[in-house]
Amino acid sequence: MRTRTRYVVGGTGTLLLVGAAAACAQLPQIGAGGLLHPGRRSTLVSRPAACEDAAFAGDGVTLRGWRCGSRAPARGTIVYLHGIADNRSSAAGVVERYTARGFQVIAYDSRAHGQSTGDACTYGVFEKRDLQRVLDATGSDRVVLIGTSLGGAVALQAAAGDSRVAAVVAAETFSDLRTVATERAPFVFTRGSIDRALRLAEQQGGFSVDAASPVSAAARIEAPVLLIHGAADRETPPDHSRRVFAALAGPKHLILVPGAGHNQSLRAEVWSEIDRWIDSALRRMAAPTARER
Repeated sequence: MRTRTRYVVGGTGTLLLVGAAAACAQLPQIGAGGLLHPGRRSTLVSRPAACEDAAFAGDGVTLRGWRCGSRAPARGTIVYLHGIADNRSSAAGVVERYTARGFQVIAYDSRAHGQSTGDACTYGVFEKRDLQRVLDATGSDRVVLIGTSLGGAVALQAAAGDSRVAAVVAAETFSDLRTVATERAPFVFTRGSIDRALRLAEQQGGFSVDAASPVSAAARIEAPVLLIHGAADRETPPDHSRRVFAALAGPKHLILVPGAGHNQSLRAEVWSEIDRWIDSALRRMAAPTARER
């Protein structure tokens, strides 16, 4: 009886070890899949009254969104860029606030999100090209980019070298994809499995992980940049925004919101700061340069 029990226990232990080894072997693929294919939330809030449905041609994808007309004398265009696993629904408050202040507002579902096409999220590598094509198609200039989380990272990468961008407002951006992916990986992932997951993501998504880097783009941004981050953000710690802030060469300001976690920094009092930053940036863009004088 004891011998049989030893065999059963030994066999169970072997199966558990084999199962654990198999699960570990699958971790890189699981990690790559989670990175490339965030949850797709396609349900929308009601379309704001100032908006019409629009389809924008991105870089090989179709972006479904809203184009919202100004309800006051025209001042420029605001493009709202949502966060990971979100869609343009979160733009509703921005539409209401800024169409009343003289802005056309464009909001769309990022590639591989919402109702837009595309199979993989690339964290700004292809998304910045999508945004450039949206601006080309709409003929927009005096553009203010407002992005949250992933959207903030896309805004920063797209603004580098684009003279149409008058200002950037980036809330809770990551500094670079490799760092934030490593920080967010579940505890069962070793450094080796994280590296293999990132290599798989590159192969399957057709992009370089290290190219998804707002901190690298920062030095090439000429437009004023307002960074906002929750001081208590544990998902994307505020050091990400601090690194981007340090790398920015142009006009910049960083707001750390006490007690705010991820996606909690855009509070009512912060929006008044955003309004002032946008007004100042547009005045700066309109002012003649020394050469023009």
